[in-house]
Amino acid sequence: MRILQVTNKVPYPVIDGGAIACMNLARGFSHLGHKVTILAMNTVKHNVSLSEIPESIKELAEFKLVRVPARISPIPAMFNLLFSNKPYNAVRFVSRTFSRELQRVLLENDFDIIQLEGLYVCPYIPLIRANSKAKIVYRAHNIEHEIWSRTAIMAKGVQKWYLKNLSGRIKAFEISVLNKYDLLVPITERDGEILKRLGNKKPIHVSQTGIDSSVLIPNSKNLEHPTLFHIGSLEWSPNQEGLIWFFENCWDKIIAKYPDLKFFVAGRNAPAWFQKKLDLPNVVFIGEVEDAYEFINSKSIMIVPLFSGSGMRIKIIEGMALGKPIVTTPVGTEGISTTSDKNIIITNGVNGFVDSISQLIEDREYFDSIGKNAIEYINENFDNLSSAGSLIEFYKKHI
Repeated sequence: MRILQVTNKVPYPVIDGGAIACMNLARGFSHLGHKVTILAMNTVKHNVSLSEIPESIKELAEFKLVRVPARISPIPAMFNLLFSNKPYNAVRFVSRTFSRELQRVLLENDFDIIQLEGLYVCPYIPLIRANSKAKIVYRAHNIEHEIWSRTAIMAKGVQKWYLKNLSGRIKAFEISVLNKYDLLVPITERDGEILKRLGNKKPIHVSQTGIDSSVLIPNSKNLEHPTLFHIGSLEWSPNQEGLIWFFENCWDKIIAKYPDLKFFVAGRNAPAWFQKKLDLPNVVFIGEVEDAYEFINSKSIMIVPLFSGSGMRIKIIEGMALGKPIVTTPVGTEGISTTSDKNIIITNGVNGFVDSISQLIEDREYFDSIGKNAIEYINENFDNLSSAGSLIEFYKKHI
């Protein structure tokens, strides 16, 4: 099959959830013998030169990068708020330059499947319809409006009002997109059910982000135990608010019990104001790491205090694949059919986090069993080739 993946950012480097979701599926398609093209917006925020992408990645797909600034600017944002009912998140990615390149690619190629990676490339569906006979797939990475409505709950004052307004606009935009595609591919069962309730009538196939076990190899040779750690995008507000909550409410209680315990925070694009929030006793800010898997392997207990967000938390999947006991919230493990106290620890509130971390530190047998069960769970349920193969069979039925 000839597959075009359309995305609003370059999925390299493969270090955040969106990039991982896009590239892992491209890898699976390629390894199964299908020809993949990736047409990506090359934005100011995630700017990548084609020469920066390694040949090993280019062998998986033909990359076409289109310069689309998509800047977040106060004046356009205010203008949008006052004179438009569309979400600013979406209009930033509507580009004449990208439209022209997309049209050119469609006219020069005969694709079987055009897979739209996320909500913000769905405005291009009419252009695709006019220039291609391929089946159009909306791959829903998450429920976008849910991210912002949950973030609004945590906010205060004017910010709370703005986020509620934005959430409402995004929900209306999500609903307006429904059924304009041919096939719907959510990443989780839960997201699929929500989109059904919102009005989806098109065929659905849930395709979780797969994991390549040849890359994610558990290694405890350099394990520092006990240590706590978090890794993820530090510019993403759900990660920021969750970590701030943890350090403001749990951290003093934990280091009172374990004075030598360290918490390592890794991730890219942490704002200066957020780094200042991490200037705390025994908290070590690492920033962006060269090898995320090496970093995860070297630390022992993964902390993911999420209270907002949507979709699947891919860093949790990767942490489990590397045998890390993970302490998270019900929101953190949404869309992943884990079992608390068997392959992950799901808790809520200050006492829940403090008690769970204490048990993992003091009971090595419990620590080891959670990590071992996590590896087994991921290997059984998230094999990348199986996920890609199952999706291809779904596509074949509808071509």
